[in-house]
Amino acid sequence: MQKPQNIKGMRDHLPQAMLLRQYIINTLTVVFERHGFEPLATPVMEYAETLEGKLGDDEKLIYRFEDHGGRKLALRYDQTVPLARVVAQYAGQLALPWRRYAIGPSYRGERPARGRYREFWQADVDIVGSASPLADAEIVLVLTDALAALGFPSFTTLINHRQVLGGIARASGLDDVAASGVYRAIDKLDKIGTDGVREELLRSGVTDAAATRILEMVLLEGQAETVLSELGHRLQGDERALAALTNLRAIVAHLQAMGVSPERYALAPRLARGLSYYTGAVFETISSHWPEGSLLGGGRYDELIGLFANRQVPTVGLAFGIDRLHDVMEELGLGPRLQTTAQVFVTIFSPEQMAASLQLTQELRGAGLNVITALDADAGLGKQFKEADRKGIRYVLVQGPDDLARDEVVLKDLGSGEQRSVPRAEVATTLRALVKTTRR
Repeated sequence: MQKPQNIKGMRDHLPQAMLLRQYIINTLTVVFERHGFEPLATPVMEYAETLEGKLGDDEKLIYRFEDHGGRKLALRYDQTVPLARVVAQYAGQLALPWRRYAIGPSYRGERPARGRYREFWQADVDIVGSASPLADAEIVLVLTDALAALGFPSFTTLINHRQVLGGIARASGLDDVAASGVYRAIDKLDKIGTDGVREELLRSGVTDAAATRILEMVLLEGQAETVLSELGHRLQGDERALAALTNLRAIVAHLQAMGVSPERYALAPRLARGLSYYTGAVFETISSHWPEGSLLGGGRYDELIGLFANRQVPTVGLAFGIDRLHDVMEELGLGPRLQTTAQVFVTIFSPEQMAASLQLTQELRGAGLNVITALDADAGLGKQFKEADRKGIRYVLVQGPDDLARDEVVLKDLGSGEQRSVPRAEVATTLRALVKTTRR
């Protein structure tokens, strides 16, 4: 038998990692539901044809296979295409506009790298059935609130519109077909730099003068209104591009009205987003603490659901990568640094005191505390204290014969080393106060 190992690009998450991941998921869920988003779960497996033809160049990353009945199936690539299927399949049961969130694993057959895995978890939020720029702004607000709730010290959400990129390509003398090559090249800007993008544009048939004009526009930076005004000047006469700029102005105005700090977002003409189903505004959040790329991203896709529903259903959304958030938070020391779910360890002084210890344990659990006991009544207190310390449990309780006689419990704080006797009737209240204000 070969040495036990997991598949490359698919990770095991041991308890300490899982506790941080659960904290991330629980925090995101609270934020999503505070904004009125409702949960949805779809199977991790779809018919292959459901996913095919929706992902552009990324379609080669789909995991495909046949089951025993010869059906062609695929593992979920993301949460977006399954959402489109659901909206078409259950059209009569969904009240639009619909705010939906979904959390679960997806699979991509790509080369594993830091923050990029073949099995990964995503938390998606989408607003289905609204073309309003307010819906786009609300998605940006949700991601801003979510990252703030997770404790991220700095991040910026880049915002662009696919028709702005299209307008930049057209203003440089390219047609819509050639513009797709511009999207692909610009999407690699952070990886290959300005010179690399220029070379890629030239290889795709773009002239040197056109490549210069494209790079001048996509590299525009500054205050949102400054960038929008400059683009408006350069893209005069292109109705689709000007309509996109009007849309972006509305999104920015809504963000301002919602109180989102201007430091949290920026207009970025260079932002392309690789997936082919985006049709309007696109978003990508970056942080100086994660130089490998974006923390998360998304955008408006008004035509994808129509591939299933035979009618246009405007939709906007984004996906949080749980694995990427976990890796960044672990590096920055964000979130609780828990080793275990248990908050209290109840020792067994001797076999004769076992019943009293078990009774105390159940009382504390009933009071809302996470409690475990020793499992070997013959183990000495020293060994039990070492077990609690090894597991990362800070508070240990001892109830010997004398303590029982006085109706008291000895409370030992392994973090500070302090020890004191507490009246039995006050133990639960005392521990709840302690675990609320201290962390191991």
